[in-house]
Amino acid sequence: MSGLCGWNSYQAGQSAGHEFIERMAATLARFDGYSIKSHSGEGWALACTSRSSSFEVYEDNDQIVAISGNPRLRTTPDHSLLTAAGSTAAALARAFAQCGAKCLELIEGEYSVAIIAKRAGQTLLAVDRMGTTPLYYANTGTNLVFGASADAINLHPLVNARIDAQGLYDYIYFHMVPSPGTIYSGLNRLLPGQYVLFSEGKISLGAYWAMNFDEHHKRPFAELREEFLSLLQSAVRNASAGARAGAFLSGGTDSSTLAGMLGKVTGQPPRTYSIGFEAEGYDEMGYARIAARHFGTEHHEYYVTPDDVVAAIPQIAAAHDQPFGNASAVPTYYCARLAKEDGIDTLLGGDGGDELFGGNERYAKQHLYSLYSDLPSFLRKGLIEPIAFALPEVGGIIGKTQRYMRNATQPMPARYDNYNLLERLGPTNVFTAEFLATVDVQRPQTLMAEAYRQTHAATLINRMLALDLKYTLADNDLPKVTRSCELAGVDVRFPMLDDALVTFSASLAPGLKLKGTRLRYFFKEALRGFLPDEIITKTKHGFGLPVGLWLQSHPPLLQLALDNLADLKRRNIIRPEFIDELTSLHVKSHAGYYGTMVWILIMLEQWFRQHRGSA
Repeated sequence: MSGLCGWNSYQAGQSAGHEFIERMAATLARFDGYSIKSHSGEGWALACTSRSSSFEVYEDNDQIVAISGNPRLRTTPDHSLLTAAGSTAAALARAFAQCGAKCLELIEGEYSVAIIAKRAGQTLLAVDRMGTTPLYYANTGTNLVFGASADAINLHPLVNARIDAQGLYDYIYFHMVPSPGTIYSGLNRLLPGQYVLFSEGKISLGAYWAMNFDEHHKRPFAELREEFLSLLQSAVRNASAGARAGAFLSGGTDSSTLAGMLGKVTGQPPRTYSIGFEAEGYDEMGYARIAARHFGTEHHEYYVTPDDVVAAIPQIAAAHDQPFGNASAVPTYYCARLAKEDGIDTLLGGDGGDELFGGNERYAKQHLYSLYSDLPSFLRKGLIEPIAFALPEVGGIIGKTQRYMRNATQPMPARYDNYNLLERLGPTNVFTAEFLATVDVQRPQTLMAEAYRQTHAATLINRMLALDLKYTLADNDLPKVTRSCELAGVDVRFPMLDDALVTFSASLAPGLKLKGTRLRYFFKEALRGFLPDEIITKTKHGFGLPVGLWLQSHPPLLQLALDNLADLKRRNIIRPEFIDELTSLHVKSHAGYYGTMVWILIMLEQWFRQHRGSA
């Protein structure tokens, strides 16, 4: 994968040998086979692995700077002075010497960066505004050890990685381990727009950027549309520059837009790649074909089979350095592999559009709840609820009304997550008593509440968007796509997350993102005439995987599940009785619902096997 790893020590003689940096970097290159460039000196080491066009290293007597990804220097009053340095990395070295962490304000794009001040024993680490490129770190007391993968850090001799029970619990709750925590105690992941500064054995964290919403900015629609389309075209041009680029094409608004824009900026028929399923209610290939015909793409398709899933499960688990339970990683991998076989080295992913412009179905649902929760308390509690809940709770409109009011009166963001699978099943039914005694079952909701309160927004839609930028995008969708592409041996870039587009989205009036219950109102209206009408009006779907259905109908997949769950029983995390009920009763009766839990438990056991051996 494209990324950095290394360490810096502030005490002489308290570091690892050069051979360890080679071992650490090898974990980053194990799937895509990218070349490794390593550097080391007294008490420090640094390595990059990436396509040669996707990293820069600058070194002088005082500093070494490495940048991985697709960064660009911002246009600032000092821009000409900095560009005279000869490269982005050299410009950062100069700026860091002058103004410390403020140097990060000078770059944009998708990147991770490490700056080591050799003599001062200082290290600055940072990732881009959206967190597209992961970076982990551990403070050993004498060394700051860092890497794009937790696996790389764990190879350093001073890092004593131990599995964190809370990380395991959070994985089952979220289906991934949310940052800044990880599956290992003492190992953290940088948040989007965050930096860490290591000096004299101490760590300080800071944010060089945060999403700030301008909720009162009003401009004519035509003016906004013109700027949006210009920014979108520029973002696709930047993302595809210098690459043999193609585009994921699910048939949704984001992927279709990027496919069309790719053809527009290159002047050539864009190459697009889609995944289908022979399963009713899951296959979206028809919409992908509509977009492909509309934009005249060189279109490629692949239908994922249950046997493909069986083959991919251990590979997906190996590619993710933490337990990861998003099943759409499988079709994403096969789609990226299809592109790789076609000669593509960089794919454009449409991730981020929903979280910037208001495209998730739950936004409309929460708006409907807010119509009641925003009523004056005296009206709700003094009049409506005493009458409504005095009526017998039966089916029909009365029962639905009572359920609506119960949900609507929950505070945000607990209301936002009230369909959480673990909460519905109950932690005591899922986990062993011994395991639960070691964790805080309220921690996931506490994390989400803290993140919700810290959003720089007053409106419900923007608060939800800010929450999803972290939990849905940075912690889930971006790792899914980047790791799947890494496994397939291609790079991925995300034009929707271009800094200028992100800033533009933050200035859109809330009503242009969610207009009543109409999702992505501005985005769709601005692209009307560019996108086919069928794409604009379709219901959101994506690369969902019919796990539950195939568990019922495909014996090899069911057997794989049973084998993995049998081994998971012995780890004393999940109650054996729950696993037995899950496989013998629940999946057979409610495959779509309980299949999700089977999947995340399979992937947990697979992660143990791929990364921890028999541990």
